[in-house]
Amino acid sequence: MTILFRYILREYAKIFLMCFAGLMTIYLVIDFFEKIRRFLRHDSGIVYILTYFALKIPAISFQITPFAILMATLLTLGLLSRSNEITAMRSCGISLFWITSPFLLFATGVALILLAFSSTIIPLASEKAEEVRLIQVEKNPTPLTVKATQPWARISADDLMQVNEIDVGGETLRGLRLFHFDRAFRLDRMTEAAEAHYTPEGWVLSNGNQRRFQPDNTVDLVLFTEQPVDVPLIPDDFSTSLTGNSETMTFREIRNYVGRFRHEGISFTRLLTDYYGRLAFPLVTVIMVLVGTALSLRRSGARGGSMAMGIGQAFIVGFCYWTTHSIAIALGRGGVLAPMLAGWMANLLFLSFGLYLLLKVRY
Repeated sequence: MTILFRYILREYAKIFLMCFAGLMTIYLVIDFFEKIRRFLRHDSGIVYILTYFALKIPAISFQITPFAILMATLLTLGLLSRSNEITAMRSCGISLFWITSPFLLFATGVALILLAFSSTIIPLASEKAEEVRLIQVEKNPTPLTVKATQPWARISADDLMQVNEIDVGGETLRGLRLFHFDRAFRLDRMTEAAEAHYTPEGWVLSNGNQRRFQPDNTVDLVLFTEQPVDVPLIPDDFSTSLTGNSETMTFREIRNYVGRFRHEGISFTRLLTDYYGRLAFPLVTVIMVLVGTALSLRRSGARGGSMAMGIGQAFIVGFCYWTTHSIAIALGRGGVLAPMLAGWMANLLFLSFGLYLLLKVRY
């Protein structure tokens, strides 16, 4: 690594950190003032509020990093051109690719970090942030459902329910068990059913049995074909557990989840679209380097625009990318586009756009 390479890389990294810190500060300040009034109504401690925003930082970083990369590219080239350093390097026979190679190396490293964040850190932090917001800040009761391989639900103070499988929509449960406890938390009776269906009148169990445990240690067994049951949960409480919130699921959980239920013929269009979108998004950092380089050098091949123009271009390109990405993800979730195509469409379009602009740069 030459001295010039290290110099460009160091200057680029400094500008990126300044852009990243500025964007992070703006995002947190806006988000804080947007939510603080609602949080203060619940009279929650400042520690829990700060904990919530701290847990949101990984997800915010994931969103703003490509934009910071684009701004850093435009501003760095603008500053180098203002001091005629690009002209000096070009007069020494240094190619445009070599000048931007530190940017590409830095962006590739950032993309790998974002991919690692998206795979594990962001889902865990987001899930914990929501838990802190709901329970500690807004003082809601503990959620009735917990995410597990075999979901459990607390349906009352003395009743628990276990479900093996849940259909999409949550209107049919399979492999259901209800555990009823007395006030001493001793098992009073247990109900098992092959299926449970949601009707306008409530839940109805099918093909099951009920065991009642007597004080003399005997067990009364009653078989039934259909039997109504009082369960306060609605299908939405179960469908969220089945379809999964991709923002709180790691890549491994998504793959295992899809693999476990694929043989049931269940559609995972929404989940897979979000999965491919999260895979593709970190790589946009490299694409933003290409786009930023082309935008900065497209007029003369040596001069970059002013800093104000660079920031303006960054906002426009960032807005266009987010709009394209959001539309593609929405089309993928709706089944109009294949999940993989929807997740990668914005990247492919902007990669083509960046390469096209690079071809227009006059060397």
